[in-house]
Amino acid sequence: MTSSGFRPLDDKSLVEYIKATPALFSKLANQLHGLQIKEVGDGNLNFVYVVISSAGSFVIKQALPYIRSIGESWPMTKDRAYFEATALREQRRWCSNHVPEVYHFDREMAVIGMRYLEPPHIILRKGLIAGIEYPLLAEHMSEFMARTLFFTSLLYHDTTEHKRAVAEFCGNVELCRHTGQVVFSDPYKVSQYNWWTSPYLDRDAEAVREDNILKLEVAELKSMFCERSQALVHGDLHTGSVMVTPDSTQVIDPEFGFYGPMGFDIGAFLGNLILAYFAQDGHDDQVNDRKTYKKWILKTIEQTWNFFHKKFTALWNEHRNGSGEAYLPEIYNNPELQLLTQKKYMQDLLHDTLGFGAAKMIRRIVGVAHVEDFESIVDASKRANCERQALVFAKMLLKERRKFQAITEVVSAIQQEQS
Repeated sequence: MTSSGFRPLDDKSLVEYIKATPALFSKLANQLHGLQIKEVGDGNLNFVYVVISSAGSFVIKQALPYIRSIGESWPMTKDRAYFEATALREQRRWCSNHVPEVYHFDREMAVIGMRYLEPPHIILRKGLIAGIEYPLLAEHMSEFMARTLFFTSLLYHDTTEHKRAVAEFCGNVELCRHTGQVVFSDPYKVSQYNWWTSPYLDRDAEAVREDNILKLEVAELKSMFCERSQALVHGDLHTGSVMVTPDSTQVIDPEFGFYGPMGFDIGAFLGNLILAYFAQDGHDDQVNDRKTYKKWILKTIEQTWNFFHKKFTALWNEHRNGSGEAYLPEIYNNPELQLLTQKKYMQDLLHDTLGFGAAKMIRRIVGVAHVEDFESIVDASKRANCERQALVFAKMLLKERRKFQAITEVVSAIQQEQS
């Protein structure tokens, strides 16, 4: 199953591809001395190769015309590589400190060549499982989200520019449809792709499918996801899409990028931190009971939102009289009204964030794709207990998100769920 002109690369053919591509070969000083190639893709969708020589390095990512983890029975457009490359370049334009550089893109081959994030960079999710604290994580992620979301919204752009960008990313409809299915549909019905820690969570999964209020709230979120083109969102901003060291944070894999609700990105990140929190009891041992680490996760959740709020509103104030057409200064022309406008906008965004975060949590427990935070807990009974706590909290958060007025209240609710 291949598209015209497309062929999956392997170690051997990749060498020839690199030699024929100046943008890549030049990164190796146009020679292959000491060349090493390793396939490291552990995701659901793509091949990922790390290419290292004595003179340089980069990563090659190739999209397949189907979901790698499932096979050809679930086709998926390889054009997602185009949207990933485009999103990476746009996000790097606004936040170069936290987005790796793209060196090369080949649309026909669905190949992206980009900076190799060398060790000690690791996937954030793995660091969370290992109990590693990252003191700059909240600072960096709030910076990434504030800048990429503000500068691609109508708060900064005029309508013509915004509509042009929205139209460009409308072509990523297949991945948006996939997200809609796995996040907002499958967990709430009987689906061949759903699974959970059985038999422990059998009744819990059934309860999700029988919860009418939950379904009403999910329908509202799905409508917003499909219809609201608020800003360029990463589209899959979980802790597996972030690579970290103690002083570096890099956001990768925006192939699900589209113009959608800002809260979908912020919620995905915070929701996955909450999942990591509830998973900690499954990773404790006699040496480390994880209590201190759980406090750090909660602190990071709180700081991420608070830092984001501060940075986003600061950008808004700085560019208030620019070309953005969301709130024209001729109308919103006095400090009191401007403050009321920001307060409502940010309160609505917090509620959107909590709703989408909760939906992302639910789908990772009773849907098709789970998280290593839980799956690496060997004892099934212990794993199920952790998952159940997360699921109960997520259901409450989704249904009652509008009652929370501050992130501190959310953190308190998380703690109460485990008390």
